[in-house]
Amino acid sequence: MAEAVGEDVTMEALGGPRIHERNGVCQIVSETESDAIRDARRLLGLLPRRIGARPAPVAPAAPDLPDPGATVPGDGRKTYDVRDTVAAIADEASVLEIHPRWGEGIFTACGRLQGRPVAFVANQPRRFGGVIDAEAAEKAAGFVGDADRFRLPLVVLVDTPGFMPGVRQEKSGVIRHGASLLRAFAGSTVPKLTVILRKAYGGAAITMNSRDLGADVVFAWPGAEIGIMSAGQAVNFVHRRELAEAPGERDRLAESYAAEHLTADAAAASGFVDEVIEPGDTRACLSWALDTVAAEGRTW
Repeated sequence: MAEAVGEDVTMEALGGPRIHERNGVCQIVSETESDAIRDARRLLGLLPRRIGARPAPVAPAAPDLPDPGATVPGDGRKTYDVRDTVAAIADEASVLEIHPRWGEGIFTACGRLQGRPVAFVANQPRRFGGVIDAEAAEKAAGFVGDADRFRLPLVVLVDTPGFMPGVRQEKSGVIRHGASLLRAFAGSTVPKLTVILRKAYGGAAITMNSRDLGADVVFAWPGAEIGIMSAGQAVNFVHRRELAEAPGERDRLAESYAAEHLTADAAAASGFVDEVIEPGDTRACLSWALDTVAAEGRTW
């Protein structure tokens, strides 16, 4: 092996599942053969039996699920695991994560919602606060394309301050991969539903399945902040002169700007959001949205 690759490395370290689950080659790595069979059965149960067919729904068990709002801290500076939020929205024990160790800034999974197979895409705040980096964008773009091919409706949970800045990200092609994610959402023809949980800023707010990209319905939780940038950044431009004269007024000006421009209600008034909903109603509202799309005669 050392002669072939110029490195003293084992076959496992070079081409084993542990390296390939972190570079996007392996979607799911199972610990044992029986686990692999179980995971394959779960995945196949969420996919259509043939090209062009819808995945088969099943009768959901009566859910005994927590309030999704209880999984998300109200303080936007605190992190949380969005997998808990998805588990509180999806049918019980139905979620199968895809690519769990690659592009960890975005969570992707198949699951069921009121018996219907769906594809979940969500920012992951426990990884850089939900910032979208090049890997996460590449992973999500591929998954959105797969969901469209397998006719899985998309359920997108948004909590992101934007795209990752920096020289390393530029070298990694964050613009290119971010554009691929944008095109994937825009080109998808399955039902596309979005819930803004806590924040959605800048280009990432557009990219994460916004109305401008063809989302069928966009919901937002009451405390969500939605805008071009955070209030702390915005006041540097909007209130530049005031800050130069009174730097101590920054917090007050930022709070005032957020209350006027960044609220979910303001986003709804501008048409960026269709409806502001309580976190505890998220599952019911998403189910209603899927029923509404189906009632309109949409085929997917």
